[in-house]
Amino acid sequence: MSVVAIPTRRHPGVRPSARPRTGPTLTITLDLVPGPLSPRLARLVQLLGELAESGEGQLRAVEDAASGPRPAPRPAEADHVRILAGSRMVRQGDRVIALTRIEYELLLFLAERPRRVFTRLQLLSSVWGYEHAVARTVDVHVRRLRAKLAGSEVVTTVYGVGYRLADEAPISVDHSS
Repeated sequence: MSVVAIPTRRHPGVRPSARPRTGPTLTITLDLVPGPLSPRLARLVQLLGELAESGEGQLRAVEDAASGPRPAPRPAEADHVRILAGSRMVRQGDRVIALTRIEYELLLFLAERPRRVFTRLQLLSSVWGYEHAVARTVDVHVRRLRAKLAGSEVVTTVYGVGYRLADEAPISVDHSS
C-alpha cells in the first residue's frame, strides 16, 4: 500500500495566523497486488512521486500486510435494511417493513443494481413490466418507499434523469432466506 499526504502550500506574502492551523490533507491508499503494476497505475505512482519531490507533499510506503484486509464498516443496525429475497420480507433493524409488491420489487431492483441510474421509463419497464403508465407513478412509489424506510437514505433522486440506490445505503440483499 502507498499513502500520500499533501498539505496545502503557504502563499508567499501571507503572514501566519496567531495560532498555527493545519491545512487540509489528501490521503490516497492503494492496495497493490504482488507483481508488476499496470501502466496506468505506474503512471499514477510516478505522478504522486513527482508531487512529493516538488515539495508539495510526501510519499511514504506503509507495510500493512500483518493486519490483512480491512472489513467494510457496517452501518448502524437500527437503520440497516435487509431484503430477505426468499421470503419477500424487508427488515429495518428489528422491525419488519410492510411493503406493497411494487415497492418491494422497486427496492430489490435498485439494491441489486447499485451505482446505476434508471429513468422512470426504465423502472416502469423493469419493475412494473410495462411502459404505458404515467411516468410519475414511479415518483409516488419512491415517495411511499422513502416514508416507510424513514431514517435510512436508500433511494437517491438524480434530478432530470431518474433514481438510483444511494451510495451509502445501509442495505443488503439475502437471497438464501
